[in-house]
Amino acid sequence: MTFQLLPQIGSPADLRDLKPAQLTQLASEIREALCNVVSTRPAHFASNLGVVELAIALHRVFDFSRDRLIWDTGHQIYPHKLLTGRFDEFNTIRTRGGLMGYPNPQESPYDLFVTGHAGSSVSTVLGLKAADDLISPDERKSVAVIGDGALPSGIVFEAMNNAAGLDKDLLVILNDNKMGICPRVGGLASYLDKARVAPFYDGLKKDISWLLNKVPVVGESVENALGQFKDAVKGFVHGGMLFEEMGFRYIGPIDGHDLQSLEQYLELVKDVRGPVLLHVFTEKGHGFQPACEDPVSFHTPAPFQRRDDGEIVKVSGGSSTAYTSVVSDTLHRIMQRDERVAVMTAAMCAGNKLDGIRADFPDRFFDTGICESHAVAFAGGMAKAGMRPVVDIYSTFLQRSFDQIFQEVALQNLPVTFCMDRAGLCGPDGPTHHGVFDLSYMRIFPNMVVMAPGDAADVEPMLEFALSHSGPVSLRYPKARADRIEREVAPVELGKSEIIEWGEDGVFLACGTLLPECLEAARRLRTEGLQVGVINARFVKPIDTETLRRAVEETGFVITVEEGTLRGGFGSAVLEAASEAGLRTDQIRCLGLPDRFIEHGERGELLTELGLDCEGFMKTARAMADRGELVGDHD
Repeated sequence: MTFQLLPQIGSPADLRDLKPAQLTQLASEIREALCNVVSTRPAHFASNLGVVELAIALHRVFDFSRDRLIWDTGHQIYPHKLLTGRFDEFNTIRTRGGLMGYPNPQESPYDLFVTGHAGSSVSTVLGLKAADDLISPDERKSVAVIGDGALPSGIVFEAMNNAAGLDKDLLVILNDNKMGICPRVGGLASYLDKARVAPFYDGLKKDISWLLNKVPVVGESVENALGQFKDAVKGFVHGGMLFEEMGFRYIGPIDGHDLQSLEQYLELVKDVRGPVLLHVFTEKGHGFQPACEDPVSFHTPAPFQRRDDGEIVKVSGGSSTAYTSVVSDTLHRIMQRDERVAVMTAAMCAGNKLDGIRADFPDRFFDTGICESHAVAFAGGMAKAGMRPVVDIYSTFLQRSFDQIFQEVALQNLPVTFCMDRAGLCGPDGPTHHGVFDLSYMRIFPNMVVMAPGDAADVEPMLEFALSHSGPVSLRYPKARADRIEREVAPVELGKSEIIEWGEDGVFLACGTLLPECLEAARRLRTEGLQVGVINARFVKPIDTETLRRAVEETGFVITVEEGTLRGGFGSAVLEAASEAGLRTDQIRCLGLPDRFIEHGERGELLTELGLDCEGFMKTARAMADRGELVGDHD
């Protein structure tokens, strides 16, 4: 396809004069641009295909150069980026130095927050509206677009409750496509499903919404009559009753791919007083049949190309096993023999490769939806009753349940195992998804054991240890290929590291899966005459103080290595342990992530830039051996 309209869209103002046929063409060009990106790299796809018309309609009805717009779980931001003057850069999305795959205020004034987690849009838009009303009353509209997958998040209902209490003029658009990343689950999912099959639902609701908002009230008797009429309608028409009872005026559901209808309803609700929820039905993957048929696989698909006949040809990306698969396969084997083990996830069954567990152990698999706090407290209850629950969740998303980790698990000293996927740098997803803080926030809790496998061979014995331990355990692993180091794997014992090889001049003390890079650095340093050993730390808490003492006293230096933030992380734990043991700390150097948010890019190139690869480790070791300027310190 030749792009004719997209190159002419310098800002949303350029949409205003387009004719209906041109808008249809523009929607097709946006979908073609999305297909072009996914032909070269993994990118969020089906969710973006589903909001093309919604994005166009929003930017035609509102003026978001002044009005406020927040896209919840901003991976569906691509059409918005194309409509706000970023077409020329669009082919750089999710590459180092290119456009971010999420909203980014540094790219455009039309992006207000970097939104990569679900559920916060209503809260932030309400905050914007409250401030705008204080500073410049009635001059700005406020809109939040939230998906049905994010709707069950607890913070959404906290915000809706507050919005109704404040009676702010606020528009929440519920983008209902029956999906999160995976099909939605739970009671709210069933509630929304009923709206899709309710008879006469669309036609009656639009008339009632108009009537209740537009008909003037004259006298108490009319007011009472309208109130009784409204209550009767809410009882008769199922879909909007929940939101009406929460203080929101409910309108919909409407077809999210009918551009003319979308604009009409947006114009209708634009000046409605008080909080409004507009229920929009969309189809994830709309306009691209393979994505419609399999929206889970096409959420963030591997690169593909289209043949002339429309068939999809997947571009090979290799077939190496990832840590995610190693963990899920191991859990599956353990569950076959231990009926106490249950697995729960927060709407990430596909991402965590748990489909086999869901299929084979349906009674012991729980998808809580995007409700991480609930998932952890739920696991605490299961553990108290005698089960061995595993909370399988991305490191970055587990942060949302910090208080429940403390209160419902660690404080109770309950045997909950946290499997933290995507720990470390998460590549093109960028700073919202990098799992770099878990070592810092997990190790502060009393009773918590914190582990990190050095390679794939560590995974099974570590999980076996965790599921037999009497208290909480966290286990982190990256979104990366699961390498195996050739060795006789030492047993996993509480607080014991694994000495891979000793070195007289110094040692790398590796926390996690950068261990193979440390081994390669040590091998190459030996050819230069520098004898550097490698220790697989395994445990971040408790630290192996005995091996640390030996390393400090018998070698020239200790270099700690971690794929996590240095502030409060593994290196900090080593320095604390050394200080408590009365050991010298001036010969300990910590390598990890600096005190800033790391942008998006391929994991390998980010690690290289930060000095967390073989070359970086060698450079630091040489500098430590020479006691010269530490060129490897990237903090």
